[in-house]
Amino acid sequence: MARKISFINYKGGVGKTSLIVNTAAALAKLGKRVLLCDFDTQSNASIWLLKLDRWNKINASGEGAVYSIFDPGKAKIKDIIIKDVLEGKEGEKLLPGLDLVPTTFNLVDLENEFTGDPKRPPYLVFYEQLAEVEANYDFILFDCPPNILRASQCGVFSSNEIYVPANPDALSLIGFTLLVEKLGKFHQLTASFRKASMGVPAQVQGVIFNSIKAGSDIEVPKMRMQLRLNQFRSAKRVAPTAKIFETQIRDAMIVRRAVALGLPVILVSQESAEASQDSVINDYRRLASEIIRQG
Repeated sequence: MARKISFINYKGGVGKTSLIVNTAAALAKLGKRVLLCDFDTQSNASIWLLKLDRWNKINASGEGAVYSIFDPGKAKIKDIIIKDVLEGKEGEKLLPGLDLVPTTFNLVDLENEFTGDPKRPPYLVFYEQLAEVEANYDFILFDCPPNILRASQCGVFSSNEIYVPANPDALSLIGFTLLVEKLGKFHQLTASFRKASMGVPAQVQGVIFNSIKAGSDIEVPKMRMQLRLNQFRSAKRVAPTAKIFETQIRDAMIVRRAVALGLPVILVSQESAEASQDSVINDYRRLASEIIRQG
C-alpha cells in the first residue's frame, strides 16, 4: 500500500514546494514509484515539473487538471496522471517513476464557486478516485497550500502521514501550532465520512527544517519547536512517534537554478560546482532515506 503524505504548514513561504518536488525526485531516484498531487492553486509544483509551455496548454483548456475530477463524468484521477512527468528536449523521460497530478489556477474555484453534493464533499470524491490508482505507487505526496480549505482537505483526508516544512523562525512555530489545531477540528468534522478500513486520521509525523541559510544558528528555534512537539505528543494531538527530522535542508542557489531549468536539483548537471560538493542535493537524498526509514 502506498504511503500517502501531506506537506503542509499554516505559515506560507517555508519552501514547501521546493521541498516536496525535490523529495519526490529523490525518492524516485531511489527506485520508488512516486505520485505528486499538486493542490496548491499557485501551481508552482506543476509549472516546475511540466515547464511553462506544457503547463500553459493545460491551464488554457482546463482539461487534465485536478479540478476537472470534481465535475461528474468529466474526468477521473487515473485519466489525468502524467506519467514520468520530467521530459528532456527530445521528449525522453528523465526520471522514470515520478508521476504528477497537475493543477492550474482554476483550482481556486473549488473554494468559492464550486457547488457539489454535500453528501459527497470534494475530499471524499478525491479519496475514492485515488483508491483506483494508489496500488501503483510506493509514495503519494500532496502539495497543500497553507490552510485546510477544500483543496488541502483532499490531501489531508487521504493521507496517512503529515509532514510540516518549517524555517527556523517564530512564525513557523506559530504556523505549526495553528495547523495542529485546525487538523483536530477537520478530523472531527469528517469523522462520519471515514470508513473503518481507512484507519485513524493522519497526524503530524514530523517537522522538517528547510531553506536554512548559511551561518544560521537554528538551535534555539529547534529547541522551541521540540518543546511544542513534546507538548502535542503528551496531549496526543500528533503521532506518538512525531519528531524533528535529523536531516535539515540548506538554502542554496542551485535550488533556484533548478526551478529555472524545470528540473529537481538531483537532475541538475553534475558538472555544477554546487552539485559536486556536499550540497543541498545530498540533503534531499538523506531526507528521502530518512522518510523511508520513518515508515
